[in-house]
Amino acid sequence: MHLAMLGTGLIGDFYAAALQGKRARDRVAVVYSRSAERGAQFAARHGIPRFTADLREAVAAAEVEAVVVALPNHLHETAVAAAVEAGKAVLCTKPLGRTAEEAWRMLRAVERAGVPHGYLEDLVYTPKTLQALAAVQAGSLGKVLWVRSRETHSGPHSAWFWSKELAGGGAIVDLGCHCIEIARNFIGKSVRPAEVMCWAATQVHPIETEDHAIGLVRYENGAVGQFEVSWAFRGGMDLRDEVVGSEGTLWLNHWLRTGAEMFTTDRARGYVAEKAEAAAGWNFPVGDEAGALGYVDMFADVLTALEQQRAPRETFYDGYVVNAVMDAAYASVASKRWEPVELVEWRAADRDAATAAERRQFDAEHDLLKSELLPDGQRRVLLKHKQTGEVTARTVD
Repeated sequence: MHLAMLGTGLIGDFYAAALQGKRARDRVAVVYSRSAERGAQFAARHGIPRFTADLREAVAAAEVEAVVVALPNHLHETAVAAAVEAGKAVLCTKPLGRTAEEAWRMLRAVERAGVPHGYLEDLVYTPKTLQALAAVQAGSLGKVLWVRSRETHSGPHSAWFWSKELAGGGAIVDLGCHCIEIARNFIGKSVRPAEVMCWAATQVHPIETEDHAIGLVRYENGAVGQFEVSWAFRGGMDLRDEVVGSEGTLWLNHWLRTGAEMFTTDRARGYVAEKAEAAAGWNFPVGDEAGALGYVDMFADVLTALEQQRAPRETFYDGYVVNAVMDAAYASVASKRWEPVELVEWRAADRDAATAAERRQFDAEHDLLKSELLPDGQRRVLLKHKQTGEVTARTVD
């Protein structure tokens, strides 16, 4: 598939590497940059035949079948509108909009025009996450009760991220969007997020947006998603997820201390990995950054979906829901109360696999509260009588 790449920053580099690596059949046919010089450098670096400083020219190019939006947040709606006008499929990086209102306009624009679309949320496509999601959806953890997702580092690489007007917010918009959608995938997209409690503060940087936040998202089935985000964390990029269910637990560490560790006196002073703060001392190199961060599997899913004329795993509607949750988080920061997640329209996804039943039945009269193997080799169970509520212990074979 021939693509137009809009944007030549770090995310554009990752996207191009994922799309054109290892003899891929998908190719970037034209790249757009607001700077002709950066566009030329980007095209040369990735072997792209054409570059332009005219966004509409890139989108309207005859050979282009789909548009990839890898631009700063304040330009997403303009880029999506150009793709809609040209009748081209459009894939947009995270977050979809700066606010839920902006995201809703983008969603309605592509749907009214009948334009295929995908939300490029890479961290739900990491190899570890895909494997973990398959286990959860098969019922290995039972009912998902709590998902904790953490992304922290020392701050973004480009100036526009630090502007509230251009970005729409701080660490919540930049990083929280990842964590919120990761939790939605594990809890189930058929479960509506109900309300949010969030704390945020500017602890280190002299900016008007938050550089640290912790939030709780309560879902209608009682599950809780927890996000922890920071632009003030030192030591690289910390990406971790934890999923707790009625029948099991998952721990995922995506970036630091995942198997490759190296000590160096830094004679070469080379690149280590995204957001690594130093090349000296102990560091954690990554063999395939584009693969480890989910970009390869993300584009495989989204572009295959376009070819098969179906919805990908992540759509603009998912991006809209994430924006609505973030809006509620900011409202909670201001009010210091639980705030509702306001959605113009709720669509319960029907593609979530069913997990274990709400209660674990031991027999016709009792529910199983707990089963434990004791040091003497006997198994002890705690049972609750369904009618009386009495809890009793029993030894079983």
